[in-house]
Amino acid sequence: MNSESLQLTTAMVGLLGRHNITTATPVQREIIPAIFGGQDVIAQSETGSGKTLSFAIPLIERTKPRDGLKALVIVPTRELAQQIAAEFVKFSHNNHLGITPVYGGAPINEQIRKLKRTNIVIGTPGRLIDLLMRGALCLDTIQYLVIDEADRMLDMGFIDDIEKIIRHTPRQRQTLLFSATIAEEVVRLSQKYLRTPKRLQLAPNVKPEFLRQAYYQTSPEQKLQLLISLLSREKNISLVFCNRKNKTETIARQLSHKGILARCLNGGMTQTQRDRVTTDFRHKAFNVLVATDVAARGLHIDDITHVYNYDIPRDIDSYTHRVGRTARAGNRGKAISLVDHGEGKRFFKPILAAYRGMIEMKTVHEREYSDPIFPRQRRKEN
Repeated sequence: MNSESLQLTTAMVGLLGRHNITTATPVQREIIPAIFGGQDVIAQSETGSGKTLSFAIPLIERTKPRDGLKALVIVPTRELAQQIAAEFVKFSHNNHLGITPVYGGAPINEQIRKLKRTNIVIGTPGRLIDLLMRGALCLDTIQYLVIDEADRMLDMGFIDDIEKIIRHTPRQRQTLLFSATIAEEVVRLSQKYLRTPKRLQLAPNVKPEFLRQAYYQTSPEQKLQLLISLLSREKNISLVFCNRKNKTETIARQLSHKGILARCLNGGMTQTQRDRVTTDFRHKAFNVLVATDVAARGLHIDDITHVYNYDIPRDIDSYTHRVGRTARAGNRGKAISLVDHGEGKRFFKPILAAYRGMIEMKTVHEREYSDPIFPRQRRKEN
């Protein structure tokens, strides 16, 4: 990255280079100078746009260990808190900063102990409120407040918690709000808490030359067999989306029974279970992850080759989030939707309209419904 245009120290440029980051993304080119310039920011940016480093780099550059607690990053999920904290740790290697992720499902006393020597906190709303109510977290010295994936947190019903947390921070602070979509609620939040912010809105990162989108029309009774057939043809790294957590468990179990290396990820699992599944998937211990939208929200893996919508998402934004999990970092990918008659067809109609001409209809042949793992035995002739 250019140290002059982005105002980065030579040490930071060198560290980025050692991680093969030599060119700033469009988000980084806009956001990093704005943060250094003291501006509030509202940015529409999707997963894979480089937005984490766009706020992590300037916060690291402007923070010293002796500063005490200086920055707070609010995120929707435990996985995202862990991943963002890992990025802060990676790129503050020479600064010796205290970086602490806080989230539910982990021992709170250990998190409280670490907070005493922390410069940057990355946390989920529920755990942050818990720490504030216990008096274990004081935000009086916060200079930077980052609200990441704001639209998803509002969808999850965190608006009251977010506003309560904001009220514990100083009025004189720099606020950075990132969201994949700038819905009306996000706009209201920004108008209430941001001061003449720099606005950045990027086009959705769905490029036809890298991402091929298709759909099959099927029936509820045949949908599972179709998924099994499609997954069995190619041993790719695949993410299968379902709308309910109990469905992820059922589908993962049925895929496993057919010899497909599949596991599930959902909000009903313990933190230890979720961490183990996420780590194993990242290290390719299995190749098919069946997940809900919320559970997969913080999952940043660049080499996912296929995204399957086993259940059709209920809105266009969720579809965009899902298909954005593949065709990342210059790689090609496929997004395949299994549209059954009824609810699936109703939800998919506006998606087709929004992505006019970009989603190809595929024809289901009889071989798609044949069992590739346990083929039917031929009937003996009399």
